[in-house]
Amino acid sequence: MSDAIRIGLIGATGLIGFTVIEQCIGREDVRLTGIARREARLPRGIRMEMFVAEPAKWGEVIEAVRPRAIICALGTTWKKAGEDETAFRAVDQDLVLDTARAAKHFGVERFVHVSSVGADALSKNFYLRVKGEVERELTKLRFDRLDILRPGLLRGQRENDRRLAERLGIAAAPIVNLLLHGKYRQYRAIRAEIVAQAALALAKRAARGRFVHDNDAILRAAKSLPRIEHGEA
Repeated sequence: MSDAIRIGLIGATGLIGFTVIEQCIGREDVRLTGIARREARLPRGIRMEMFVAEPAKWGEVIEAVRPRAIICALGTTWKKAGEDETAFRAVDQDLVLDTARAAKHFGVERFVHVSSVGADALSKNFYLRVKGEVERELTKLRFDRLDILRPGLLRGQRENDRRLAERLGIAAAPIVNLLLHGKYRQYRAIRAEIVAQAALALAKRAARGRFVHDNDAILRAAKSLPRIEHGEA
């Protein structure tokens, strides 16, 4: 379709990134381009481009592809970072911001970033402080539109990357969610496909500004994504 929007996806190999790819199967309103540093398993039926390159070259890919919007689903875990603050920042802060700066430099208009509930640059919690610092620096780049998603615990199938505490949290989520009301609703677990649908819907929006989305706002955005009929020839 001539009015299809070109969207760049950073972090295509993670839970949210892979789910974004799944949500694009059969869509004609999106032209998806994945950018990753290793090959990713692609779901059957997806039509997209996937560029595999070292992060230092991602800016060149963005320059060549010229997406209108970028969805950034980059992120590691404390465990995968070897419980090392510098290693954690290298991915969740440095890589995110380097990519965002390249995107801004090459004319990307919209940037959708998947952050975390509780992100706060002044937090005493290291993880939440880094997330908050990244949000603050992204704001300074002044994209035409910046959407920051702050989901609660993500529910979805990761590839061999579930910590015991996380698995237990997901198992208990249906019951715990019922107990979280009012201002605590933002801490409810949320399905990865809902976050992915919201990211796509927001990447398609043209209204300018900076928007922060908690669980409820993510749900509303996901519902606004036009549905497609699968299984057609």
